[in-house]
Amino acid sequence: MRTYSRNRALAPDPSLPTMTPRWNSLPGNLRGAVLMSLAAMLFAGEALAIRYMNERGIPTAMQLFARSFGQLLWVTPLLLQTGLAVFKTNRRGLHIMRGAASLLTWGFYFLSFVFLDLATATVLSFTNVMFTTLLAGPVLKEHIGTARWIGTMAGFLGVVLMLRPGAEISFIGVVLALASAASWCGITLTSRMLAQTEPNETVLAWVGVVTSLGMLPFAISAFTPVSAFDLLFLLAFAITTPGIIWLLTSAYRAGEASAVAPFQYLRLLPVVGFGWIFFGEVPDPWTWLGGGIILAGALVITIAETRRKS
Repeated sequence: MRTYSRNRALAPDPSLPTMTPRWNSLPGNLRGAVLMSLAAMLFAGEALAIRYMNERGIPTAMQLFARSFGQLLWVTPLLLQTGLAVFKTNRRGLHIMRGAASLLTWGFYFLSFVFLDLATATVLSFTNVMFTTLLAGPVLKEHIGTARWIGTMAGFLGVVLMLRPGAEISFIGVVLALASAASWCGITLTSRMLAQTEPNETVLAWVGVVTSLGMLPFAISAFTPVSAFDLLFLLAFAITTPGIIWLLTSAYRAGEASAVAPFQYLRLLPVVGFGWIFFGEVPDPWTWLGGGIILAGALVITIAETRRKS
């Protein structure tokens, strides 16, 4: 009978590119930047897929269930190898909170694309770092430096500009996008607490189960027969989207956080480009200005945060 070690990593080396000598010989920060850029592109691909599925009439609840079930698919090989031992934990409640935070975050995020164009929904998601900054002091007892406060205030100023009187932007969509960014703090805070005692595979397994079970009733109630193509699209969506976390983790493992983290915002470029090409979405000048300020604030906070931890 196989035994399960709680200190064992999910795989001997989760970063596949390091298997090639040429890749491994590159500077760590360069490898991290490439991996983070790939994560940004996959994140952008997810946004485009959500928009496309909305156009196809696939219910949001079905999209979310595919996204949730995909996380469980990624740990299925480990489940087959170790059985239910992967779920062994003394922090069951915290795992459930982590899964609930994921459900809220992705639920609000997916719904925001129903009301907002791709660029606006994406740039508003960057405000998650501002909400995390606001909670870091009272919850995590962290010292909030001047740069992080400036970035936070700049980010929310950008939101105000986007919501100026007379703006042709969905208020409901903005609320949903900001709610997603705020609930992302739940993922950040619970992940930091779980990282102190729990192996990655246990966290992944619990998130997959909690989110899948949580979305199942909504997916059943919203079920709509779809074509074979749409079914295959949902399956591909489920299989590929967990790769975002895989690439993010590999990027931070390869390079320094301060050098790697800013590359995550590259996803805005393909989102804007493809939104314009495929869906004819062109934000107005005020939205560009507000979005640019939000992006600048997010970059300031990200760099300040990673330097603080280095």
